[in-house]
Amino acid sequence: MSKRLGVGLWLGAVIGWLLGCGQDQGGSVEGTPRRVVVYSALDQEFADPILKAYQQRTGVEVRTKYDVESTKTVGLTNLIITEKARPRCDLFWNNEILNTLRLKEMGLLAPFRPSHAGDLSETFQAKDGTWYGFAARARILIVNTKLVPEADRPKGIRDLLDPKWKGKIGMAKPLFGTTATQAACLFAAWGDDKAKQFFRDLKANDVQILAGNKQVATAAGSGQIAFGLTDTDDAMGEVEAGSPVAIVYPDRAPEGIGTLFIPNTLAIIKGAPDLNAAQALADHLLSPEVEAALANGPSAQIPLLQSTEVSARVETPKTVHAMAVDFEAAAKVWDQTAAFLASEFAGG
Repeated sequence: MSKRLGVGLWLGAVIGWLLGCGQDQGGSVEGTPRRVVVYSALDQEFADPILKAYQQRTGVEVRTKYDVESTKTVGLTNLIITEKARPRCDLFWNNEILNTLRLKEMGLLAPFRPSHAGDLSETFQAKDGTWYGFAARARILIVNTKLVPEADRPKGIRDLLDPKWKGKIGMAKPLFGTTATQAACLFAAWGDDKAKQFFRDLKANDVQILAGNKQVATAAGSGQIAFGLTDTDDAMGEVEAGSPVAIVYPDRAPEGIGTLFIPNTLAIIKGAPDLNAAQALADHLLSPEVEAALANGPSAQIPLLQSTEVSARVETPKTVHAMAVDFEAAAKVWDQTAAFLASEFAGG
């Protein structure tokens, strides 16, 4: 089955399933706004079925604006900042967390509490209720099994520094999306000196800087690189397409730093034109039904709600040693981290 056909079948199935789940929200109460504007950094092919099903079931018009792969999350974040005097966005569905926290630091998010907030660990929700995490991806190594014998497979991110793989490794430019989030988390966990040395050594090992995580996954599948850093959703695309690849969850041993899990995040924009509609849609998205749909879909998202009952097709924080991370601390070091990474990789 082709990937395109698989996505199409999933789209039809998830719309039918979600239409039959739950009770009406957003459009069922007199006086409730009939429109909600969503800025989504999650790929349109994954977010659209969820949002269209909600629109069809509730009668609330869902207007969407999507980001592009090369500047994942940054474009929408900057647009929200530009519009802060007169917000147009009601709900920000980010496919990572770093830029959500940038908006929080600027005071651009409004607190709310969805009905399933109690099912999330403290790691994946803001103490002040301004953001909530769900449907995560893991930062993994995707390995070409023809180029890398099983005995030589990397076990951790430091294996990217091994000279025998010089010029045969890859990652997305670390200024955007989950690659940027991982960099910020490493700076927060390791401190400046250790983290800077890691990225300098990575550059010295001739890492190939590619346009995005999807390109890293396809480069591994085609043999352009031996292995690289990417996300589970992009890696699963190559696995399910039959490419000669394997997924390695890095640093998973108890003594290691752990595999980083990065959630999708939901945040309501302060001064949102349709606050009630934003709250209703956020409540719907942060639900076991939606997490299950995303887990079963092509992107193989990882459930974070304790009440979500679904068999994940990838490893989860329940099965792999997860990196202990303070996302808000990572966001606080992002400006200096970004300045360093831009100086090292701006030309990549």
